[in-house]
Amino acid sequence: MSDPVTLHPPPAPSSAPVPTAFDRWAWVPIRSLAARHRPRIAAHLTALDEHDRYLRFGYPAADEQIARYVDALDFERDELFGIFNRRLELIAMAHLANSPAPGPDNPRAMAEFGVSVLALARGRGYGGRLFEHAVLHARNRGVQTLFIHALSENTAMLRIARKAGALVERDGPETEAWLKLPPDSLATRVGELMEQQAADFDYRLKVQARRVNDILEAISEVKANIGGKTPIASE
Repeated sequence: MSDPVTLHPPPAPSSAPVPTAFDRWAWVPIRSLAARHRPRIAAHLTALDEHDRYLRFGYPAADEQIARYVDALDFERDELFGIFNRRLELIAMAHLANSPAPGPDNPRAMAEFGVSVLALARGRGYGGRLFEHAVLHARNRGVQTLFIHALSENTAMLRIARKAGALVERDGPETEAWLKLPPDSLATRVGELMEQQAADFDYRLKVQARRVNDILEAISEVKANIGGKTPIASE
């Protein structure tokens, strides 16, 4: 839901076949986010209204609290993914918070999933696609269980978890879900590589299209200014 927390051992999570983004024909470009994307991440989260912030973080986070959350993101340990529109606005994003760094007696067995989608992009299945992408990514890194901590009223998030076959347990206003992940395979590794390359290509196209659009808008503004000038009368 919010900042990475100490993850609790799941009570025998259920296991089910995990779908990937290739199971359906409509492809969605999901791009990995890096530290340079902090301003876009902050803009995305502050664009959420009070209720959406409440569902995402478990409390109606103020702008200052969101800024601290974004500043504290650890891109070396965790994974963040996003969906950009044609104006390069981050309209949906997911945070996959990994458990502490693995060691001989501390394998990285669990990761926590959190997601947010702007109101203007709802109803397109972006939350589910980001979850599928996170599952694929986690499997390829040896994560055994995906963990979700959500408010019980966050029905959209819990619906995604149940659909994937997660074990869901409600405790009053809060609900926890665990999804046992199968090990990685050649298909999951190739699938992630293909998705990443396609998403990077899509992003570059959007960047170029945005640059061309900016140039055209600048030209149109110059023409409008020239055309609007009042001719100077000759003496």
